[in-house]
Formats: sequence, structure tokens, C-alpha cells
Amino acid sequence: MHPAINAMLNGTSTVFLLAGWLAIRRRQIAFHRACMVSAFAASSVFLASYLARFAISGTHRYPGAGWDKTLYLIILFSHMLLAVIVLPMVLRSLWLGYKGRYAEHRRLARWTWPIWMYVSTTGVLVYLLLYQLGPALH
Repeated sequence: MHPAINAMLNGTSTVFLLAGWLAIRRRQIAFHRACMVSAFAASSVFLASYLARFAISGTHRYPGAGWDKTLYLIILFSHMLLAVIVLPMVLRSLWLGYKGRYAEHRRLARWTWPIWMYVSTTGVLVYLLLYQLGPALH
């Protein structure tokens, strides 16, 4: 899939994550649940698309070599590390919520949500740096 579509999927996940957080703060449980499942769906489609694209075309190098490449690599590596860490946390959080184990769900979600939000937003940022800003600077 085109990198811009992957970025849109990450952006969609970010919007659903924010809406889900706002919903739970307002005690809108059904809307919270729908938003979080939608965020998971968008993230899942992204992951499948990303892995397929990676298998077909491999990696893509950042076009620059200055401070912007350093910034890009810091964001990219933190994004990748936290993406690996957050996946089992997301799966467990969803499962705990589904099973009605709300106290455990809340404890884990306090860690899961900010990491997932960071991964989703930095996914968009990585796209912008690699495919938009990087080429424009160099």
C-alpha cells in the first residue's frame, strides 16, 4: 500500500484513540469501546499493510544527512521500539475490557494508551519526515 495510506491509517487510529479517551472521561462506555475497537482495527490494517509493503519493497533511506536525519532516526527508533512493546499491551487491554475486568483494564490502559498514542502520532510524523519534509530539505 502507498505510504500515504499507511500514514492515514495511523492518523485515523490517533483520532479514535483521542475520541476513546475523551469518551471514557465522560463515562460514555459504549462510545469508548467503539472508538478503541476502531483504533485497533485501523492499527491492525496499518500493520498488515506495512508488513506487506516492507516484504515487497524493503526499507527506505532518509534522503538527508544533517540534523534532520538525526531527528528522524530518534523518532523512528523510539516509534519502532514502542510499537513492539505496545502490541501485547493493546491486546491485553482489549481482552480485559471485553471480559469485564475493568479494574485491571484501567491499570494497564493507563500505560497502554499514551504509548499507543505516541506510536500512532509518530507513525504519521515518520511518514512526513521520510516522504515529505526530507525530500523538500534535500
